[in-house]
Amino acid sequence: MVAWFKKRKPASRDYYRVLAQIHNFLLPESYVEIGVRHGESMALAKSAVASVGIDPQPDLRFPLPGSVCVFPMTSDAFFEQHDLQAELGGRKVDLAFVDGMHLFEFALRDFINLEKCCRGDSTILVHDCRPVDRETAARERTTQLWSGDVRKLIVCLKKYRTDLTIRTIDASPTGLAVISHLDPSSNILTGMLESLYKEFVPYDYSNIEHNKSEQLNLVNNSPNEIQSVLTHRARS
Repeated sequence: MVAWFKKRKPASRDYYRVLAQIHNFLLPESYVEIGVRHGESMALAKSAVASVGIDPQPDLRFPLPGSVCVFPMTSDAFFEQHDLQAELGGRKVDLAFVDGMHLFEFALRDFINLEKCCRGDSTILVHDCRPVDRETAARERTTQLWSGDVRKLIVCLKKYRTDLTIRTIDASPTGLAVISHLDPSSNILTGMLESLYKEFVPYDYSNIEHNKSEQLNLVNNSPNEIQSVLTHRARS
């Protein structure tokens, strides 16, 4: 941890419990994680027969299932150089978790690249979509707890991908989005990348500050609510 980051009270990390519940409910046979870090969340992929982890500087401290293959590179580089489906033994992605660079444009590209390797009934999870406050939601990191501006991905997808189902579980410290009803054939976002950067990189925190629940499709962090989200029945 960089010494000059402003210190805050230790944040609860309840999203690991939520991730475990999601794995136990969906039992994915194939799993992809962007942003592996210590491997704590990657270790939850116990049902998967093939798993891919992507992180430019993994610092593994948790024992991983034998199905896991970690690629020490950025996600952009991975998708340029590798065929994800081939790395998963020819399988489509059942479940993916995006927790890489905490900046909108990186999360957007990760979502686009992952969706192309999914099925319609696959699920993509995105961390850090419910910011705590303006300071921790800034694009430049100055605090230990930092969600960056990943929240903008939810606003962007709600506007331009109305076919998706999007719910953000209010799991501490910074939320966990569940995105389903995917369309691997969609090229809407790919064809708009530059315009999306121009629209959402400067998109100010004030746009969601007083209306997070509606803007981010927040749902309660309860077992019943999470299970309801995972049935893929509700639509945004």
